[in-house]
Amino acid sequence: MTITESYMEEKIEQGGRLTAEEGLFLLDHADLLTLGEWATKIRDRKHPDGIVTFVIDRNINYTNVCVNRCRFCAFYRSPDDPDAYLLTRKEIFDKIEETLEAGGTQILMQGGLHPDLSLDYFEDLFSAIKERYPITIHALSPPEVVHLSEQTSLPISGVLRRLIAAGLDSIPGGGAEILEDRVRSFVSPKKIGTRQWLAVMKKAHQQGLRTTATMMFGGVEKKVEQIHHLLRLRELQDETGGFTAFIPWSYQPGNTELAGETATGIEYLRILAISRILLDNFDNLQASWVTQGAKMGQVALFFGANDMGSTMLEENVVAATGVSHAMTPDEIVRFIRDAGFLPAQRNNIYEILKRFE
Repeated sequence: MTITESYMEEKIEQGGRLTAEEGLFLLDHADLLTLGEWATKIRDRKHPDGIVTFVIDRNINYTNVCVNRCRFCAFYRSPDDPDAYLLTRKEIFDKIEETLEAGGTQILMQGGLHPDLSLDYFEDLFSAIKERYPITIHALSPPEVVHLSEQTSLPISGVLRRLIAAGLDSIPGGGAEILEDRVRSFVSPKKIGTRQWLAVMKKAHQQGLRTTATMMFGGVEKKVEQIHHLLRLRELQDETGGFTAFIPWSYQPGNTELAGETATGIEYLRILAISRILLDNFDNLQASWVTQGAKMGQVALFFGANDMGSTMLEENVVAATGVSHAMTPDEIVRFIRDAGFLPAQRNNIYEILKRFE
């Protein structure tokens, strides 16, 4: 059967599940504003209360030393580089205290794959944090978990079990990039493959850990590979239901080996809307204002997003590419309200903590 826009409209209106071919049709042919309209209808079905959420947290990048040396990354350093660092425990504690003073409820801890940091290091660190502070630890993306598994010769499930016992609350979706090994072997040849990334998330969900999922688009991938990425996430979500949210963000080429051009705002909105349409089993879709800017984050609320993500009291990885956007909690509340929605602060599993009437 020939796919047409009218056929797609009817299928989306009826809540039908899209195929890869249909998703690619939308990416190639659908009108941008029509996509926004369809994505908004789906968002409104899932969130009829008009609430747009955000979390107050801090991104603590505990080290920039990394053995992977991904071509798209401007953040990593070798151990002997003059600006290589590993935060001290006091520095980490100071950052947590500042986060709590700002009303934060969560820290996002990610770093490079440091050759000298062991599973014991993270167990001791997480335990020390939990002993001192009432804060959620959202930490260690799948590449970091696999790195610890390889270091210790423990299975991924065993590593996760020990991290949970030490205080890990949830896992961020970093390291996904594009879940196609053709792409991964070019942009990050030393990083884990598609199968391993999905395996970490599956095993985390099986142990009760909730996680997010991401996609870095606009690098060297083909459009069909973007669609395959989304469908792999949808398939795992069908199986486990463990993903809390999806966050697509555009590749930032500044200061990277890969170089190239960044995706336009229009391309970002297309991906965002199609993500909402294809990922029918994901409740939450984040606006990536950290890469796109505050105004585009506001526009994203009309292309399927229902969450403004984090206040990012600190952010270093994207900033290393030369892109830096910041918003205070008050500014996020105002941006949400000015767009016609009801702002609400949430935690890492999307429970509402505070409404701003």
